[in-house]
Amino acid sequence: MTGVLPSQRLRALIETGAIAANPPITPAQIQPASLDLRLGKIAHRVRASFLTGADATVAQRLDDFAMHTVDLTGGAVLEKGCVYLVPLMENLALPAGIQAAANAKSSTGRLDLLTRTITDGGTEFDRIPDGYAGPLYAEICPRSFSVLVRPGMRLNQIRFRDGLARLDDAALTALHAQTPLVDVPPVIDDGLGFSVDLEPRSGTLVGYRAKPHTGVIDLDKIAHYPPAEYWEELHSDNGRIILDPGAFYILVSRESVVIPPTHAAEMAPFLAMAGEFRVHYAGFFDPGFGWAQAGGLGSRGVLEVRCHEAPFVLEHGQIVGRLIYEKMAEIPDQLYGADLKSNYQGQGLKLAKHFIA
Repeated sequence: MTGVLPSQRLRALIETGAIAANPPITPAQIQPASLDLRLGKIAHRVRASFLTGADATVAQRLDDFAMHTVDLTGGAVLEKGCVYLVPLMENLALPAGIQAAANAKSSTGRLDLLTRTITDGGTEFDRIPDGYAGPLYAEICPRSFSVLVRPGMRLNQIRFRDGLARLDDAALTALHAQTPLVDVPPVIDDGLGFSVDLEPRSGTLVGYRAKPHTGVIDLDKIAHYPPAEYWEELHSDNGRIILDPGAFYILVSRESVVIPPTHAAEMAPFLAMAGEFRVHYAGFFDPGFGWAQAGGLGSRGVLEVRCHEAPFVLEHGQIVGRLIYEKMAEIPDQLYGADLKSNYQGQGLKLAKHFIA
């Protein structure tokens, strides 16, 4: 049973000690096809982002790059524009044949909070090799807002795979024929393409742009902050917007997306040749997202977009990213939105859960 490991297989790995933590992992961390990772008690302010390289540990590289240490126990602010390295509570001792990938959680990405996982001997961000044994660390760089964090907060998540899981285009086409994955004709080319919606069915609101000078966001406060204090509304009456260099935007996909229980998906970066922008790939899509039987009818993908060096015209229906679908090793015993409370099932254009809806 190769593929992405479901919730029941994650529990088995926890029971055998392949996934361990101090304090122990809680049931709330286990998602249909991923495990939430928790921040530890300290954060190291570092001079720059880094990877360890094949022959070094994170602790060794901290001797070169650490500036000072921040105690998170009572809550501490991670400043916008700074880079921090936080030891995570979880550690791994993966059996042979099991590899993993990490990614930021949805709410993390919607705050433009760059969060990546690194390991000892690591040569890539967010990729944990077959059989890895050792600690995990979160590199955190707040890019639009300073944030208040505490130990135990869950900013990123990890997904485990046994063997090959990714669907090629032929398999993806066959899956769409069996279970429609989008509500428009699919664009399948190295994954399932998705486009931006700049012609809403009602009104002219198409997105939000982060304000440059705002207050701190306490990540424990849900539905607390007035959006107008942190975001500018973005309106369009002609199906077109111009992205400003260095600005961060929340937009929404034109397509409603479905992830059937037999599969999971990951948002992947789009090719740079498509334009002077990047769609931040904030997280995983769990089995059941957008699935009508799990209450997800009409769920669309929220896009976290950052413009690069030059202003760029974005038009309605323009392809801006792709979803990579993977098969599950088994159907999970809990589905996104059905068995687990979700802030984003059935979503349209929506800010992070910290803001008043």
